[in-house]
Amino acid sequence: MKKSKSLLLVSSIAVIAMLVSFTFPNKPWDAPEKFNSMKNTVKSDAASLADGKALFVEHCQSCHGKKGKGDGPKSAQLETECGDFTTPAFQKQTDGSIFYKINEGRKDMPSFKKKMPNEKDVWAVVNYVRSLK
Repeated sequence: MKKSKSLLLVSSIAVIAMLVSFTFPNKPWDAPEKFNSMKNTVKSDAASLADGKALFVEHCQSCHGKKGKGDGPKSAQLETECGDFTTPAFQKQTDGSIFYKINEGRKDMPSFKKKMPNEKDVWAVVNYVRSLK
């Protein structure tokens, strides 16, 4: 009898937690200040844009879409909305903030620290997503 009450209590708490997570919107994704002020070390030129695009196609396009609008084929399977890189809100972020989000990830957005261990690659992707206006 005690076991069934405990199981019922734990199950109830789990259901309430799940409902709360769907009720409240995602918290804003802010980068730490040290990243907000971080400067891009890769010049945004034809070479870095080409490199960034190739990496974007390989790692990002399936969720974020060909034009960075968050409408890739995998986006419908995700719990969180993919970001639209063409919006003024996205474009007003600092390069360092975008770098941080690519590196660290959050929820459905994976960390790319291991997939793109060379920081220059991450900066090239930052340069490329900046071109998606």
